[in-house]
Amino acid sequence: MTELTCPPTPSPTTARALFAWPAKATVLRPVAKAKIYAHAKPTPALRKLFAQQVDSITWAYKLAPESINLPATPEVPEIEVFEIALKRPDISHAVLRCIDKAIPFPILFVLRHGGRSQPIAAYKRPSEAAHPPPGHAVTQWVLGDYHAAPWQPDDLPRHGLPLALDLQGLYEQLLRQHLAVPARAGETLRDQLDRLAHLQAKQVAAARLETQLAQEKQFNRKIEINAQLRTMRSELHALAS
Repeated sequence: MTELTCPPTPSPTTARALFAWPAKATVLRPVAKAKIYAHAKPTPALRKLFAQQVDSITWAYKLAPESINLPATPEVPEIEVFEIALKRPDISHAVLRCIDKAIPFPILFVLRHGGRSQPIAAYKRPSEAAHPPPGHAVTQWVLGDYHAAPWQPDDLPRHGLPLALDLQGLYEQLLRQHLAVPARAGETLRDQLDRLAHLQAKQVAAARLETQLAQEKQFNRKIEINAQLRTMRSELHALAS
């Protein structure tokens, strides 16, 4: 099943989650689908999705100590920026997950179609069960859900990279800009992601209740559902703020 990306929205004054990447970080190297297949071993059905949805993949930028002068951490040795030219303005998250599986570093994706771009990424961290020896690369990663900013015109002005002490701090700041709710004061990225997942689950439950309310014929039952909806909307407001 294909997860539709966000529809176009009114243009902001500056790009969101799209950055003026440092020139020294430029790679601009094509990534062959065959290379992804060799490492991720996708099923025939997933290869078909690649063929239907993906025109080309470009390793656009590499954010690393040598390119942006920030120290690496064991959790974030470097950050890749991949641009994906799409054949149509949607993509299955399974395709992105396949690429993430093939690349042993955190990735920020930029989807491109029709003069517009959409940033999308999932929080990628080393598995807590994996303990590589000092000096060895992490080989086991945990990948969360994908979060996307809206589609935006390619010609919007872009900010430079946010200030950070190391690559992990930079990665967390970049990823936060993809999220639908802002961080609370002192909130860790993982706590923010947990809150967002809870919010999205509540939104699904509220939509089910609204459907149930519209279909309900009994007056007393309508009152009960309305009361549940009021409680849930209050909880949604609390989670979103």
